[in-house]
Amino acid sequence: MTWTLSYRFDPLAVPLADRHYNRKKIGSPQFVPPGRCVVLLTPGPGALWVTSWPMAEYVRHQWPGAWVNSCFRRESGPQASLLIREAVAATRAVFGDPPALGLITFLNRAHVRPIRRWGKDVYGYTYLRAGFQPVGETEGGLLAFRLRPEEMPAAEPPFGYRPQLSLFEVSA
Repeated sequence: MTWTLSYRFDPLAVPLADRHYNRKKIGSPQFVPPGRCVVLLTPGPGALWVTSWPMAEYVRHQWPGAWVNSCFRRESGPQASLLIREAVAATRAVFGDPPALGLITFLNRAHVRPIRRWGKDVYGYTYLRAGFQPVGETEGGLLAFRLRPEEMPAAEPPFGYRPQLSLFEVSA
């Protein structure tokens, strides 16, 4: 496991978040959408991952209830597709069983470069290598990719994660 559990106001993560193309307010200490989240950093920090779990009733895309990868920025470290798989495993360790719709990510073609594969331009190649499948577009034209629960890696806790006991569990 490469990732360390972080938090939505982590000052070490802000510079990486500021360099992500979907950043709304550069320099703001808050870089995660409202709601439940898992924020992960690699050493350095060389990469940032955010999984959001918005409440379905507030979602305007076609996949309400799904986990959403709202930020992935890799500037150094292991291969991006490996980091994605590890981040999904870490998310499962924190959130538990994935929702039926799995995990969704959105790509804006205006801000990412395609890779030339199979004789054509391919967007989201790193996500495809990590097991995601294209599932359409949003009304705003973002490409949507989904990782189904049965395609996800097993849960693996990130560094720094300690599961919380329920009110009815007794620690050893």
